[in-house]
Amino acid sequence: MIRIIAPLIGLGFAFVLVLGLFGTLTAEAQPEDASHEFYQKPRDAGLPSAGIFGKFDNQQLQRGFQVYKEVCSACHSINLVSFRDLASLGYSEGEVKAIASQWSVEAPSVNPDTGEAATRKNTPADRFPLVYANAVAARAANNNAIPPDLSLMTKARGDGSNYVYSLLTGYVPQPAELVAKHPTSATPPGLNYNPYFPTLNLAMSPPLVADDQVTYADGTPATVDQMAKDVSAFLTWTAEPKLEIRHQAGLAAFLFILIFTGLAYGAYRNIWRDLKH
Repeated sequence: MIRIIAPLIGLGFAFVLVLGLFGTLTAEAQPEDASHEFYQKPRDAGLPSAGIFGKFDNQQLQRGFQVYKEVCSACHSINLVSFRDLASLGYSEGEVKAIASQWSVEAPSVNPDTGEAATRKNTPADRFPLVYANAVAARAANNNAIPPDLSLMTKARGDGSNYVYSLLTGYVPQPAELVAKHPTSATPPGLNYNPYFPTLNLAMSPPLVADDQVTYADGTPATVDQMAKDVSAFLTWTAEPKLEIRHQAGLAAFLFILIFTGLAYGAYRNIWRDLKH
């Protein structure tokens, strides 16, 4: 009996497999939606930190921090970064203390006399404070959207540095072709069209709207493109402040392996030199 049942089970599995394969081959191709057709891959920002030999440009990082401070910090926090970390960008101890104490959002604290919630001036040891106390406050201030923390943004998104740069410079009117082909994909009220965002529409309004929106201390022309590159470089640093050390360690490890391989091959040839290979 078992000898009869086993082949039948095998034939049943084979039938289901063939049926599934046939259904896959004959299924009609699903039409692509607007996000597949009009989404664009991030453009190259050309940052000095890119590539295996990439290094940070401290002047650019300071300009990027200025853009973040004057434009982005109104909505987005960098809560995984401490004020004292800015010293690695070339800021002096006094400058770091001034930046911390003058930051627009103070650190949460407790009134020692009443025990009630209070705030205090930031110190270099503090992390950059959250912009909003909680998600409810964030939604209330941003049309029901929560601005993400930017500390690790360039790591959280594919091709992160180029993604941030492209997104900041990618706000354009929605193409008429898109609306004609996909009427239901028209940008809803309150959202903004951006072909570098996966769903094409996002709640964030264009943050960089005009040249000279900030005034750089080093005299660099503050074009929209330059500001986008600078803040992208800064957010690359917040996500990976030890990038240069990692690149150096990787290069040293590669050279070590290359030299070791050469020595090992030389030893092999020397030990087995009298034998045919």
